This record gives sequence, C-alpha cells and structure tokens, in this order.
Amino acid sequence: MKFADFITPTAIQAELSSHTKDAVITELVQALADSGEIAADQKDDIIASIMKREELGSTGIGRGVAVPHTKHPSVQKLVGTVGVSTDGVDFDSLDGERVQLFFLLISPPERPGDHLRALENISRQLRDDTFCRFLKQSKAPADIQQLLQEADDNQFVSG
Repeated sequence: MKFADFITPTAIQAELSSHTKDAVITELVQALADSGEIAADQKDDIIASIMKREELGSTGIGRGVAVPHTKHPSVQKLVGTVGVSTDGVDFDSLDGERVQLFFLLISPPERPGDHLRALENISRQLRDDTFCRFLKQSKAPADIQQLLQEADDNQFVSG
C-alpha cells in the first residue's frame, strides 16, 4: 500500500496551528471533513473515536511521530492526512518527545487489512531519518505530497 492510496492531498496540513493532542486531532479531522473525505456530521464522532483509541495507549510512536487512527463505519474506504507541527506537540509519546509529524487514519471497520497495511507503510517509511527530516522541514502541502510520492516510489526506503 502506498501513501497515494489513502492520503488526501487537499487535507494535508503543513503548518498545524494546534498545540495540544486533542486540538491536533480535531484540526486533522476537520481537514478531512473540509476536503469532503468524511461527512461533516460525523466529525465529532470520529474525533471521539480517535480519542478513545488514544486512551488505550498513545499513538505517539517516538522519534517525533504520531499515527492517530480509528475505524469508523461512516467511511467507505481508508482515508488519511498528514500534519506537521514546527514546534511539536506533547502527545504522550512512548519516548517522551514532542511530536512534529502526524499521520491520521480513518478506515472502515470491515477493512482491517487496509488499516494494517497503511500502518505498516507509515512505520516502514518513518524509519528513514532523511524522509522524516524532510517532512519536518516542509513548509507547504505540495512539499509534503512530493515527499510522499518519492516515498511511494521507493526513493527513501527499499520496500
């Protein structure tokens, strides 16, 4: 699975304005709603679902990265977005570090394989320090989209 299969380009946030875990999740879900990927009337329920997942354990996986995610019946296919926070956000990460890179995923409950493949792709690509450094330095959604495309083309990690 490639980033192009699930990341919504119009929802990419190169400069997150939020400074808390809840606010970042809300901002990214709002970006998906604004892009038409999720129904506006489902936004609050999706946010609540992601926060419930966070209560099980932070999706801040370390090295400045978090992958908040949930399964939700209102989506027909896996959708996601990327957000970058220049200053970083306290996300209760496993390593205690602030998070700068966010990959938010929402998938239909009946498609767990897609959800897992997307998480595997993200974690594999994020092992590449160069990819992470470039993402953190991105200043525009187009820059992030270009990096995701290069990752899809295996220009960072051999897949």
